[in-house]
Amino acid sequence: MSSAEQRINELREELNRHNHAYYVDNAPTISDYDYDMLMKELEKLESEHPELDDPLSPTHRVGSDITKGFQQVTHARPMLSLGNTYSIEEVDDWIKRCNDMLGNSSGLKSVPIVGEMKFDGTSISLIYEKGRLVRAVTRGDGEKGDDVTENVKTIRSIPLVLSGEGYPESFEIRGEIVLPWRAFDKLNEERAFNEEPLFANPRNAAAGTLKLQNSAEVSRRGLDAYFYYLLADELPCQTHYDNMVKAREWGFKVSSQMTLMDSIDEVDSFIRRLDIERKELPVATDGLVFKVNDLRQQLNLGFTSKSPRWAIAYKFAAERALTRLRFVSFEVGRMGIITPVANLEPVLLSGTIVKRASLHNEDIVKSLDIHEHDMLYVEKGGEIIPKITGVDVDAREQGSSPIKFVTTCPDCGTKLIRIPGEASWQCPNKYGCRHQIIGRLEHFVGRHAMDIEGVGEENAALLFDAGLVKNIADFYTLKAPELEMLERVGPRTAARILEGVEASKSVPFDRVVYSLSIPFVGETVARKLARGVKNMDTLMAMTREQLVAIDDIGPKIADAIIEYFSVSSNREIIDCMRDAGVQMALPEEDESNRTDLLSGKTIVISGVFSRHSREEYKMMIENNGGKNSGSISKKTNFVLAGDNMGPSKLEKARSLGVPIINEDEFLAMLG
Repeated sequence: MSSAEQRINELREELNRHNHAYYVDNAPTISDYDYDMLMKELEKLESEHPELDDPLSPTHRVGSDITKGFQQVTHARPMLSLGNTYSIEEVDDWIKRCNDMLGNSSGLKSVPIVGEMKFDGTSISLIYEKGRLVRAVTRGDGEKGDDVTENVKTIRSIPLVLSGEGYPESFEIRGEIVLPWRAFDKLNEERAFNEEPLFANPRNAAAGTLKLQNSAEVSRRGLDAYFYYLLADELPCQTHYDNMVKAREWGFKVSSQMTLMDSIDEVDSFIRRLDIERKELPVATDGLVFKVNDLRQQLNLGFTSKSPRWAIAYKFAAERALTRLRFVSFEVGRMGIITPVANLEPVLLSGTIVKRASLHNEDIVKSLDIHEHDMLYVEKGGEIIPKITGVDVDAREQGSSPIKFVTTCPDCGTKLIRIPGEASWQCPNKYGCRHQIIGRLEHFVGRHAMDIEGVGEENAALLFDAGLVKNIADFYTLKAPELEMLERVGPRTAARILEGVEASKSVPFDRVVYSLSIPFVGETVARKLARGVKNMDTLMAMTREQLVAIDDIGPKIADAIIEYFSVSSNREIIDCMRDAGVQMALPEEDESNRTDLLSGKTIVISGVFSRHSREEYKMMIENNGGKNSGSISKKTNFVLAGDNMGPSKLEKARSLGVPIINEDEFLAMLG
């Protein structure tokens, strides 16, 4: 062995040890600077000796920006889901059933049970051969999943090469890929800054990140992983608990909460204790998992068609916290709707600090009977968006007054009007209310509208207050010198904004329609309108009857469109945008890819997909005559489901008997 090869091997081993100490043990043994110097030395040696490259070297943890699809892999052993319960009593009943089936009649003693945290992420199966990672596969439909090996290699808490000894020649280990709260908050802050939709929760963010086509971006986001089950033809131990202790010795991150118990009382105590301790964990959890410890007993208990009899998942109730109301603010949206927001004393809830929660409208404020400085119950219920669910009336300050909804716009002072048939109050000063105008500017430049980079919430307000952008058409008259005169806008930001403005001229017609902020015209309605009318001139000239004749365009939407174009300033804005070169018509359509295969069918999309994006699937449904819907009902024909389908939608589909198909089945349906 040459000196270079010897040094490369030494560096790889040392860096792997430091990775484990930092990402698994959470106890770094070296400074960041010293770690970086070791990594640079290894990178230099590997570049000088490409013949010694190893795909599992620590230098490959950063991922690649090469895009490639995911191959489907059949699981050697199906990845079944677990039966769920929300009741401690049902967990106790499960333990009793296991004891009865195994012939255990020892009274208070139970067959040994292992309790573990149920991490809220996306399931993964890793295959190791001779101590080296060879494949990583998502759960998929349980029978087969996607090969995401390149992305998993970037997760620094996952060992690429095992340490220790005694591991099987070939084995599978299953676990959960998670996005820690800290990384989740950072990711959503970036997305908010870039005007991108926020992830609802760490589970969705982890699933979406794992399916990215760019492994370098996966590496940057900071995924983590915990492991909970070992499978092999020849395992080192005859119990689940001992096997996971071994896995920890080999370098896997196994939860420190894993506990071995031998009585129902111990299990009940474990549930109560972990329901408190989980709130301090750095990652999202949604329950606990209990498994019969002895592998022979697991084998004897066997499986149902959907899940193992030797394991059960206990789900925590929605997390709830009590905190004091500081004040209620009233915020103006781009359509003039006034939204009351509870500003709270900061409280820790599901791993994040909650300071604000929407109260939605006046009726909800009244139904909750909220008074000044009340103690309010806040819940998340598995999602990241907090909601107020109740008031601790016993803690109410004596003499406090009920919260009163404002009667005039908090921005421009205009008297509010109640929207007929709705619970909302609205500022009617559409074209003179600062918040409404800025809201429409922000919407116009958003990613799903004209996608003009560099103009976020702060810059939209800055441009408006400086008099440079009074309406959406003014973006097309901006010049670099006037932009560079603004505070916080230098030459680079100015150039970025102007490049975004120029690029927006090629945005498709349906997104132009969506960008106008016509009431009730969202993305789906805008696409229907664009296809139905073909060009802006036709849209502006249509009557109520003509508009209602378009699929999914009802009288309320038709009236909003007619009212919008009856305002002369809106028509002038359209003319200015047209003169600037913005797309005002659909291109000549290629009808060859349009069919009636899904005609009359209502379809709901849920989950994370690998072959096409959700937007592409929506387009396919519409191009083939189907209708997209956001919620499941008796009218739903089927659900197109990817990985990590929302649990509430899954339960609703099953209760209504709505068929669930995967993307392969859907694509086959379209031929």
